[in-house]
Order: sequence, then structure tokens, then C-alpha cells
Amino acid sequence: MQFTNTQKRASAWCLIAALLVLALWQLGPVLTPFVVAAVLAYALTPLVNRIDGWGRGRMPRVFAVILVELLFLVTALGIVLMIVPIVAKEVPLMREQVPLLVDRLSTGLTPWLAQFGINVSLDVASIKAVVLKYLNANYEEAFGSLLSSLKLGGSVALTVIGNAVLIPVALFYLLMDWDKFVGRLLELVPSPMRTSFDSFTKEADSVLGQYLRGQLLVMLAMATFYAVGLALFGLDLALPIGIFTGLAMFIPYLGFGIGLLLAILAGLLQFASLKALVMVAVVYGIGQVVESLFLTPRLVGERIGLHPLMVIFALLAFGQVFGFVGVLIALPASAVLLVGIRRLKASYMASKLYKG
Repeated sequence: MQFTNTQKRASAWCLIAALLVLALWQLGPVLTPFVVAAVLAYALTPLVNRIDGWGRGRMPRVFAVILVELLFLVTALGIVLMIVPIVAKEVPLMREQVPLLVDRLSTGLTPWLAQFGINVSLDVASIKAVVLKYLNANYEEAFGSLLSSLKLGGSVALTVIGNAVLIPVALFYLLMDWDKFVGRLLELVPSPMRTSFDSFTKEADSVLGQYLRGQLLVMLAMATFYAVGLALFGLDLALPIGIFTGLAMFIPYLGFGIGLLLAILAGLLQFASLKALVMVAVVYGIGQVVESLFLTPRLVGERIGLHPLMVIFALLAFGQVFGFVGVLIALPASAVLLVGIRRLKASYMASKLYKG
């Protein structure tokens, strides 16, 4: 059986694609910092180019790169540090409120369950003792436990520290020579495929740019909404929890879920009543409706919309290959893959295989 030239080319490209997927699967942990740096470089290069254009002839490009990277690192560090006031405020509140919550749970839950013939006997004293034991633990014990865990999982700690150092370094070099890297990659594209490839990259760039700009606007709008909404109910930690929830929405479902749990915990510890649940139901319920029915369709657009099942699959698939960082880049990468899938579908629908 002899293969036609078209079949040979298709087989060769399928083999190359399979090898690339295998390489990504095997080298996922090693490639993670470079993939993250490449995504960040793609998003930050337009800003670097604009600043570099303003200072053309008066300062080298390296100053624009350093300025943009410093701004990004300060912003990322600020988002991470939002958790600090939440933890610092929650631990003392938990020491004060948890015993009261346990008493209320015992006095309210036991009679209610008894109406259904379920007799539950809670050892309130033991529960309080166990909870307070951990909440009142001194910092020396906590620090010793942290050191012990770092010794047991030294490779994990080393990987985290290594990525924290390697990503900014890789990002710096990519921002410096982004156009050169892209040009060298384009040289590898066969001449007969250059027109189709350029069309694909142009459409993918448009879709990805639309996604990033729209998602940023959605995050800022929702961060403001959650912070103001929680503050109107009198929550002390409204600002950090609201901003964190909005910005964490870059990770679909997971970011919203973490923010929701933080708000419930903070509300229960501060109010110790049903007001906490009402607050969360109103603020996060309205926020979810506004975000899903108005902001995302308007600002992100239907053009890159993925079915919820596809979103979940993308999060799991990229998380499997690249770990937690893969979850961060899942949707931007999926937006690009969506362009390829649309083109493959169009080619298939126009092929003799489909038409018969």
C-alpha cells in the first residue's frame, strides 16, 4: 500500500505533534517556569514596547523591561500579601468565637435533629479543647512544624524557590528579545504553510488579547463590587477579601470558591449569627449573576466562550501537566487551542471525507 504525498505529510505532522505532546508531558515540571514566563512576556511585551517607544533614543530597552517587570512583581507580591491581614485577623477571632459557635451548634443542632429521631451527643468540652489546643499553639511550635515539613518535602520547597527565581529571570530575557524569539520560531514554519500559519497566529493573537483585556476588566470590576458589598454589611476584612476574590477569578471556580469560603469564615467569626450567611448569599449571589450574565459576555465576549465542562477539563488537563501553574494558564492556552479546533473543524467540514 502506497501513501500519497498528502498522507505522508499528514502522518509526519501527526508524528511531530505526538512527540511534542509526549515531551510536554514528560518535561512538564521543567518547562513550567518557562511556560509561565512566556505567557507573562506575551502579556507584558506591548507595555514594554510602548515605554520603549516613548524613550526611543534616550534610554535603552533594558530600562523599560526592568520597570515593567518590577511593576508586575510588586503587584503579584501585593496580591499574595492580601492573605496576611486575613490570617492575622482570623486567628484571634477564631480563639474568641469558636467556643461560642460550638456551644450554639450544640444547643441548636441537637434539638433540631431530635425532631427527626436522630439523637446526637456532642462532647462540647472535648471539641473546644482540641480546637483551642491548635489555635493557642505558640509560634515556636508552628515554626518547628514548618521546618519539619520543609525537610520532609525538601524537593517541593526547592522547586517552589527555584521557580520563584527562574521565572523572573526567564521573563527578563524574553521581554528583552521577544521579537527575536518569535522571528526564529517563524523561520521553522515551512514556506507553503506560512500564509495559513500567519492567519492562525493573527486570529489567535486577537482572541488571546481580547481574553486578557476582558478578563482584567472583569477582575477589577468584581474586586470593587465584592469589597464594597462586604463593607456595606460591616465586615472588617471586606477590602482584602473582596479584592482577593475579584483578582482570584482569573482561576475559574477555584478563585471564586476560595473567596467565598474566606467570606463565610470571616462573617461567622465576626458576627456569629445568620447575618454572615445572608451577607455571603446576597453579595456573592448577586456578584455571580452580574459576572456571568453581564460582565463576562460583554467584556470578554462570546468569541472565546468555552462550555463549563470544557473549562473544567482544561483546568484538570493543564494542572496534570504543569501542576498548579498549569491551572493559571489553562484558559489563555485554551483560547488559542480553540482557534485551532475551529480551523480543523472547518477543514473537516469542507473535506471529501465529510462530504463523501
